[in-house]
Amino acid sequence: MYEPIRTKSVHSMADQAQYPHRSREEELDIQLAGHLAALLAVTDELGLDTAAEAIAAQVSRLRGAPPARHAALTHADATALHQRAHALAGRALVVAASRADTAAAILAAERMDAHTAALRDTQLIGAP
Repeated sequence: MYEPIRTKSVHSMADQAQYPHRSREEELDIQLAGHLAALLAVTDELGLDTAAEAIAAQVSRLRGAPPARHAALTHADATALHQRAHALAGRALVVAASRADTAAAILAAERMDAHTAALRDTQLIGAP
């Protein structure tokens, strides 16, 4: 009464060999490079050239190629940029610690300290 099914079921498991798989370390490298690249963009906008070069070196090491950098400025408030950079450095620190990347962890911690100090200075200057 019914015609038999002649095609493969769409619910069957796919062949695992046809899809690329990355290790946990590779995924963490990609994530860390992304956080550092975002931190680099904010650092460039703040005009912190020495820090930007150190961050760019870490991104290059993780990606195997120099990061794309742009000169497009958003003209955002310096306090907001320091807050954003502090948050990005914190994310990078967490990922660097989880993958045991000492160089990136030290750099991220240094950037967090620098942005904390900058935020503290801007609050003191802006206080009545």
